[in-house]
Amino acid sequence: MNREIEGLLRTLAPQVLGVLVRRHGQFDVCEDAVQEALLAATQQWPAEGIPDNPKGWLITAASRRWIEQYRSDTARRQREDKVIALTPPPPDPVPAQDDTLTILALCCHESLTTASQTALTLRAVGGLTTAEIARAFLVPETTIAQRISRAKQKIKQSGAQFRPPRDLTAVLHVLYLIFTEGSTASSGNDLLRVDLTAEALRLTRQLHRRRPEGEVTGLLALMLLTDARRPARTDPHGALVPLAEQDRTKWDREAIAEGTQLVHHALTTQQIGPYQLQAAIAAVHADAGKAEDTDWTEILGLYDLLTVTAPGPMVTLNRIVAVAMVHGPDRALRELSTLDLDHHRVHAVKAHLLDLQGKHDEARQEYEKAAALTLSVPEQRYLRHRSRHPR
Repeated sequence: MNREIEGLLRTLAPQVLGVLVRRHGQFDVCEDAVQEALLAATQQWPAEGIPDNPKGWLITAASRRWIEQYRSDTARRQREDKVIALTPPPPDPVPAQDDTLTILALCCHESLTTASQTALTLRAVGGLTTAEIARAFLVPETTIAQRISRAKQKIKQSGAQFRPPRDLTAVLHVLYLIFTEGSTASSGNDLLRVDLTAEALRLTRQLHRRRPEGEVTGLLALMLLTDARRPARTDPHGALVPLAEQDRTKWDREAIAEGTQLVHHALTTQQIGPYQLQAAIAAVHADAGKAEDTDWTEILGLYDLLTVTAPGPMVTLNRIVAVAMVHGPDRALRELSTLDLDHHRVHAVKAHLLDLQGKHDEARQEYEKAAALTLSVPEQRYLRHRSRHPR
């Protein structure tokens, strides 16, 4: 399947699902029907060409599949006469209303686990197949299929209403998780999973067009500024290259300019939120032509604000790195000793701070601890390399 068709199907998938759910209800049945229509399109369009009205084609195909499923439901055989009278809607006119945001909110319903929200979002809104999602997260396809099936049943049981969301907190969180998993994979042989970062960016752009609010803008800016560094984050062999050692001429300046403009607009016109602050930190890094030019005092100030607005262990850990750059490793290590978290990044930061103090033997032990705790092969290799070659 060529990229034009793939991109079109991913864009249309939530729109078609929205039409069916608005028309019939039954999110679970409609989602299955849309997946069947998408599969049919991937098989027919490459050979026959993209229809003049691709959205109408998909709506018709999905509606036919919905009717087939409805007819085959043994619990509703008494409605057979009514079902027979149903005919697929004509491809024209296509409903103008785009329910992508409403579908996205359903996929991120509060009754679902984060893992289920992520899987369902990628399938129902992202248009990814179950197999593609499984490959992205390095889990068996059956696991993803079960998550999606349970998620649809929970949505059905919850009685969730088909209406645009007022609060986008859960939606933004899921999009952020998809992006972060793609930009720094938590496990596997590859540091980057570009399919996930690209999909998170695409969906966030769609969301921003519909709701250009402060935190939506902040999240889009954060993704752009982070993804701009992707070409420099690994060497030709796929090994991790830390921020301070990256070739900044490889950074995507167009993405940096867009992200910087977005976050500046959000911070000066909207109520400040966590994603905007993270984007502002990324913008400060992007503004430095060389690592030694980084304005760590400004970054520390932004982390101080982030600690107030969105406290958490990872925010605290990142702030400690900024403390080390501004006030030195001694103070940073004192603050790190109060952080009760057994995570590979905690040990990696501690090792770095010990290196800065010249305590290389202790640093080596912390690097080894960090390597043992991460499931990411590139991170393991980098940490073990650092344990053998202290600064």
